[in-house]
Order: sequence, then structure tokens, then C-alpha cells
Amino acid sequence: MTTAAARTAVSGTHATGTMRALFKHHAGVGLKFDPARPKPTPGPRDVLIRVKKVGICGTDRHIWEWDAWSAGRIPVGIVTGHEFVGVIEAVGSAVTKYKPGLRVSAEGHITAWADYNSRTGNAHIASDTRIIGIDRDGCFAEYVVVPEENVWPVHPSIPDKVAAVLDPLGNAVHTVMAAGVSAKSVLISGVGIIGLMAVTVAKAAGAGRIFATDVNPERLKLAKKLGAIEAYDVRQGKGYMDDIRKACRGEGVDVLLEMSGAASAFDEGFRCLRNGGTAAILGIPSKPITWNITEHVVFKGATVLGINGRKMFETWYQMEELLLSGKLELDEIITHEFPIEEFEKAHATMISGEGIKVVMSVS
Repeated sequence: MTTAAARTAVSGTHATGTMRALFKHHAGVGLKFDPARPKPTPGPRDVLIRVKKVGICGTDRHIWEWDAWSAGRIPVGIVTGHEFVGVIEAVGSAVTKYKPGLRVSAEGHITAWADYNSRTGNAHIASDTRIIGIDRDGCFAEYVVVPEENVWPVHPSIPDKVAAVLDPLGNAVHTVMAAGVSAKSVLISGVGIIGLMAVTVAKAAGAGRIFATDVNPERLKLAKKLGAIEAYDVRQGKGYMDDIRKACRGEGVDVLLEMSGAASAFDEGFRCLRNGGTAAILGIPSKPITWNITEHVVFKGATVLGINGRKMFETWYQMEELLLSGKLELDEIITHEFPIEEFEKAHATMISGEGIKVVMSVS
């Protein structure tokens, strides 16, 4: 039997039957557990992955709560989820790089690699991007199918619970590395899941002094533990801006990493940024905001970077190197783990704020 024929046989053997999965069963709150959803079939250049663990992220919360964004974007009936680690179960007949048995994660932004950005090193902002768990079936299931090009082999030294959350960690790494924080003063506005990851990434990447802002005292406390020298609860007033500027030669921080999406954080964050500083924006406001671009960008001479996803695959290599260095502290960020059958409790733990990063075990 030829190699291609053997691969076809593998795919045909394994891509039948049913699987356990969570899917968006109606245009409303929640997900539904399906114990017998049809198992996906990989195409010639696809890889079928048996999912081990998955992460619940902010996007999954939007889909669970069925807000205006998800109601306008998410098709009812889709399997949700886009953060995972698993093991290759089968490969399509034209797959050449990977074989069954390999532990992998995957880049969730899928493109045909044919547009201008894909062909010039910026596939993370390709015009034809389709995202697993949003535009096509995702990973809250026993099996998921992704193109060969999107597969990322996981280093043996990286544990499953960390490998399951490489997607949001990559957001943090992309934001920090794009801004160039080495030997710079840095303000991280918003220390939710990715903001906290950004604190430990910035420290590992050689940032000078790190300041953090948020409205959650416990997460601010953790931000200091992870490497911030000061962490301010912005509900206590705007005096913290003077404190930050005073600590930075009276001018402000070199780098702003905006992770919250809060309208007030945009305004106050840029007020803390020195003239000529760099701002990298990952936070997404829930609705359009009014913001003084003349004062904050034009007259300030600021460099402003919009951050979307992870660079493919520069960010993944940077992320792996940081993890293998042992410098990233993620144990207190990944707080809870549940079996997928307890998905309601898992989502409630994340949404309530009781947990920070919540992982579900699938197999």
C-alpha cells in the first residue's frame, strides 16, 4: 500500500461514529451537551485531533451569554471553543508533516494563505480568516478538524493545562512583543486573563517597571505577585495617573498595553503614556467609544498598534521559547479544571470571577 493510500485508510477508519460535544443549541443563553454528535471527517489536507483539554475564554462567555455580538456572528448549531490541546487521531491523504499520535494544539485563525497579508507575513489579519468555534465547528468536543498548516506540535515539557491555553497566551505574547518592552516602563491597563498573562510575559521579556490597573482587587494583587511594581484600583480615583507620571520622570510610561477594552481605560491609559511612547491595543470596547485622538495620538506623537490574534507563526515560536525558559508564571492564572460534562459549572466559575482561567477535560 502506498503512503498516500495508507493515510486515506487511516482517515476513513477513524472519521466515523459519534462524539461528545457542546454546541450552541438555540439563540439564547447557554450551551447544550450532545453525547452523540457526528464525528467530523478530515479532508485531504486536514488533521483530525482527539481533544484532551480545552480553555474557556472571553469569547466563549459572549457566546454563552448570547450578547449582541454573538447574536450577529455565531451560527446556531455550531460546536464552540477554540483553545485546546489534543493528540492527532488521523490525517488526510495529502498531509505530509504530521502523523497520528503527535500531541498538538492549533492556530484557530484559518485562511487559504492566498491574500496579500497571508503572502507577506501577516496571515493573522488575512481577509478570508475563519475562526474555529466561531465560523466553523470548534474544539468543545472529543474531536476537531483543522488544516495541516494550522497544527502546532506541543513540546513535551509543556503540560496539557498550559498547552490548552496557548491561544490567549499568544495574544499576550503578541501584544508584549509588538510593543517592544525590553528595558521600558510599561502600563498594563486591565488584568483579566490575558492582562495577567501579559504581566508575566512582559517581565520575562525584560520590561523595566510594570504598572497595572483594573477594578478587581484580587487580580490586582495577583498582578503584583506576577511582577507589577504597582497595581491601582481605578475606582479609587484618578490620582494614580499622577503617581505613574511622577514615577516616570514626570512624563509617563514608555509603553501602554491596553487589555481591558474599557472606554475610560483608553483615555486614562494614554494620559499615562509619555510623548513619543508606544501603545499596543488588544482590548475591544463593547461598543464604539469617543476618544480624543488629537490629544492622545497626534500631538503626543504616539505609535499605536492594533493587535489581533497571534502572528503566524512568529508568536508561537516566541511563546514556546518563553515557556521553555521557565520564566512565565501561569499556575495562579489557570485556576480551575472541570470535566466537560460539568460545562455549566465551568462557565459559571469563569463568568462569576471565582476562577480566572478555567480549563475543561475532554478525554
